[in-house]
Order: sequence, then structure tokens, then C-alpha cells
Amino acid sequence: MKPVNSLLAATGTTIFTVMSALAQKHGAINLGQGFPDTDGPADVVEAAARFLLDGRNQYPPMTGTPELRAAVAAANRRFYGLEIDPDSEVVVTSGATEAITACLMAVLDPGDEVVLIEPLYDTYLPVVRMLGAVPRLVRLSPPDWDLPRAALAAAFGPRTKAILLNSPMNPTGKLFSRDELGFIAGLLEAHDAYAVCDEVYEHLVFGNGRHVPLMCLPGMRDRCMRIGSAGKTFSLTGWKIGYVTAAAPLAGVVAKAHQNLTFTSAPNLQRAVALGLAKDDAYFAGLAGALEAKRDRLAAGLDALGLPTLRSDGSYFVTADFSARFAGDDVAFCRTITEQAGVTAIPVSAFYESDPPRHYARFAFCKQDHVLDEALARLAAFLGRAAD
Repeated sequence: MKPVNSLLAATGTTIFTVMSALAQKHGAINLGQGFPDTDGPADVVEAAARFLLDGRNQYPPMTGTPELRAAVAAANRRFYGLEIDPDSEVVVTSGATEAITACLMAVLDPGDEVVLIEPLYDTYLPVVRMLGAVPRLVRLSPPDWDLPRAALAAAFGPRTKAILLNSPMNPTGKLFSRDELGFIAGLLEAHDAYAVCDEVYEHLVFGNGRHVPLMCLPGMRDRCMRIGSAGKTFSLTGWKIGYVTAAAPLAGVVAKAHQNLTFTSAPNLQRAVALGLAKDDAYFAGLAGALEAKRDRLAAGLDALGLPTLRSDGSYFVTADFSARFAGDDVAFCRTITEQAGVTAIPVSAFYESDPPRHYARFAFCKQDHVLDEALARLAAFLGRAAD
């Protein structure tokens, strides 16, 4: 028989699926895949159940229910001062992963170049390549993950069509500063390029940090496609409701890509998310504050076990250096602690194309406190046995 698609055939199963399956097999606490272990706000969940029964279960508008598009526009104004037309500048998608794909489809032709920043979420590269575009990788280095400006500038050229920017960043927890964003904005203007902005952790920012969308910077309003996620903002990752904010000419093309991917998403979930986006400031501050406390709880425990953690200013994740306590690479470490300690993490090498660092593991802290404490106790017992 003729071969199937060569790119997809060569693409491995995502590391998150692999490690979650291994966690289930061994009864391990899953601190690998980034999902909370409790439901989100009760009023949002109850609204979704109520809306399911009110007779609006047929196809909603392709770009999203009017309620959610209006709520996304209002949230842009409320949090960032962006004036958005809900009828022409918002597209609701089946999760942020679809949104990323639709945005890349909207601007890329075969042969175009896309700047990507490593370490990166593992769907970015396959999607870029499936569209026939060429990735240009720029690497951030631990422990500080500073933007390498000379390398980034060198990655841009006459064929650059876009950059894919993730802030707050998975897996590093890096929050790009306004100064770094300004440098990126200058490159986009100089090379007449677009930005696909993966901002799913926009409300999960810690300490005195503040998320600044690239779209807010001068000259960026018409170049950026800004992606948000109800799953991350409301701890309802299984709902798969994302949204794209972009200038009308870009949003119109994103909508055409969306039309050929999923077309639409469940209307009751969309309307419930609209209710969630209108929640008061205390909800959003409380969400970030609760997660910051969990970050500190897990990081302090890992540090005490001789697994020093790197700074994380946002997201669900903290990165730990295990090199002082384990002799193998990160894949072996994550597999070993899953099988022998009953705790699962993700090898950070999975977020690189080639020649990655091999002594870091990513742990998710978006779990109940007693779960984090039990995971630390299991790791302590395992490391104690390993040291004997």
C-alpha cells in the first residue's frame, strides 16, 4: 500500500500521553500533565449544566456564541485596555491547541519561516511543518531563561512570516518582560511579520509580575493573534474552549481555518465561559494566589530533597534539576520515579528539537495540597532508598 503522511507517521505520541499512561499503570501521582485535580468554579459548572437544558443545542455561530465573543472583548478591555469588536475580532475555538493551529494556518504559506523559542510546547513544530513552513529555533538557557537577543535577531530574515510566542511560558514559567516584548515588536515591524501569541496562562502570574500581551505594544495591534484558554483560566481543561483575539482582517482568515478544523464548539460550554469571564477581580487574584502558594509548597519540598527548582513566574509548572540525586538522563529519571516512587513528571528534553539539556524535569503543581505533600513524601522515600 502507498505510504501514509510521512510527517505524521514519524511523529511520536505526545510525551504527556505517554507519561500519563505510565502513571496510571503504576498508580503514580501525576504531576506530569498540566491539569488540576479539582473542578473549576461551581457557578460556571452549574451554568453549563443549566444551559444544556434550555434548548440551544444546535450549531452556534461558527466564530462563537454572541455571549462569549462579547465576554472576550470585554475581558480584553478590562484587563489590558484593548478595544475589540466582538463581531469581527474574536474567534472561539475548540481549545487553545486548535487556536494555535488555526492562527498558523491563517498566515503561513509553504516555504515561509516561523521563529520558535525553545523549550517549546510539543505541538508547535509538527503543525508548522505540516503547513510546509520552516521553523527557525531560538533557545533560552536555564536557569534564568533570558531572551538571547542577538540569536533572536539572527533568526529573522526576508522569509520570516511569524513568531510563535508563549508567555507565560510552558515549561519554564517564564514571563516575558515589557522590555523583551519591545525587542520582539521591533523585529516584527522591521521584518513585516506576524505574532501568534499563546497566552493561555495569562491569569496565572505570580508575585508582582504582570502579564503584558504583545498586542498592547505600539504597532502590534494589527500583527498579533492573541490566544486565551478557558481551560486554564477556570481549571476546566476538558471543556476545550479557546479564543483568538485579532484585528478583523486576521480574525477573518483565522475563522476560515477554524471552519475547516472543528467549525464550532459546544454552545452551553461557551455561554458558561462567558459567565466566568465576567467574574469579579477577586476570582482572578484568588486563582493566581492559590496557585502561587502551591508553587511555593512544591518548590520548597523539591529544594529540600536536593532537587533545586528554577524560578517560575507563571503557569502550572516548576522545573527541577535532579542531577545531584540521579545519575541518568531526564527520561530515565521520570520513568524511574514513576515506577519506583509513584510520582510522575515530564522530561524537559521533550520540549526541544535536538541536543536538549538532560538533567531537568517539569512538575505540575496545580493539584490539591495533600496530593503535593504525598508526592513529596514518596519522592523522599525513594531518594532515601536510592542513597542507601
